[in-house]
Amino acid sequence: MNAPELLDLISTGETSKVQFKQAWPHRDSVAQEIVAMSNSLGGHILLGIKDITGEVPGLSAEQAESCDKIVSEIADNLKPPVYLTTEVVKAPDGIGKNVLVVHIQEGVNKPYKTAKGEIYVKQGSNKRLLTDNAEIMRLFQNSANLSADEMEVYETSVDDVDEKLFAAYFKKEFGKTFEERDLTFEQALKAKRILRNNRLTLAGLLFFGKEPQTVKPAFTIKVVSYFGTNSAGNQYRSKPKDLAGTIPQLFEKALDFLMSNLNWLQTGNSFNSQGKVEISRIALEELLQNALVHRDYFKNSPIRLLIFDDRIEIISPGKLPNGLTAENIKYGNPVIRNNRLVSFSTHALPFSGLGSGVKRAIEEEPRIELINDVEGEQFIVKIPRPKKK
Repeated sequence: MNAPELLDLISTGETSKVQFKQAWPHRDSVAQEIVAMSNSLGGHILLGIKDITGEVPGLSAEQAESCDKIVSEIADNLKPPVYLTTEVVKAPDGIGKNVLVVHIQEGVNKPYKTAKGEIYVKQGSNKRLLTDNAEIMRLFQNSANLSADEMEVYETSVDDVDEKLFAAYFKKEFGKTFEERDLTFEQALKAKRILRNNRLTLAGLLFFGKEPQTVKPAFTIKVVSYFGTNSAGNQYRSKPKDLAGTIPQLFEKALDFLMSNLNWLQTGNSFNSQGKVEISRIALEELLQNALVHRDYFKNSPIRLLIFDDRIEIISPGKLPNGLTAENIKYGNPVIRNNRLVSFSTHALPFSGLGSGVKRAIEEEPRIELINDVEGEQFIVKIPRPKKK
């Protein structure tokens, strides 16, 4: 980093990725800042800059060397250790004055903790102590150390499995029934990692549960067809009760809702010809599957499927995982958040394959807009509807 680049960074002020320190603060404060940035999107700590004004009093060469050693000691004592880089940049308006720049990458082994076991994340230019178990588990999920769909669901048992659903799935995957494989019902469930410690895993409940929403009531799809283009309006064409059931059932119900509320275009000369739906059915199928299979199941909230006069919106809980962006998923770059759900989907849904769903949808409907709402912790797909003639 050179002096002009440093000035450019300083000019932005303190943000979620840039922090100023005039003099050496308490070690605990620096440890918390490094942890927060490692658990978030990374960033830079600039030592030798006034917090509020952004003035550059700088550090002497001796101060910069001492601070560099202390930063390295702090990083080594974090759990797990954080590997960062530092550099000394000459202050642009002071002879013999320096700024120590500490570069912190987004961590790949989240959650990072201070030596005291505290977990921090960035919230704007501030940091926030995490105490909520669900938020902490999502950090584990971001580093692929924990998968929500493989966790056991309390207050469930083998009695909550729809045996007919599971038996049909098993035969479809293996070409034989589990009895023909010399397995009992429970042995087959354990083999497919649906039953663990006499409880259902979340994936098992969502694919083969008798009534999944009695245990996980938030995992539904809210559907509304509005008049106009604004969800704040209170006039709607259709607002059925929330869709419930297993993931394959939710997929079919959501697709039926779309087919019933979209326009159909006549494709032949015959008045009685079936016609063609105004938006590619393939695109709708791929995007619905994407929402159901790849959403963040640590967020206790429903998927929203909204139809407006000019567009459809599919809103999935959770931002994209592991640094994935809305731009690079267009090219079929898979990052799997829910391994079990993906595995079951290949045999229970018209699943096209890992990472290719959004790509296929865009090939069908090139005007699709993808929004990774990091602050709102949600992923939004907007599908424009054709203008009425």
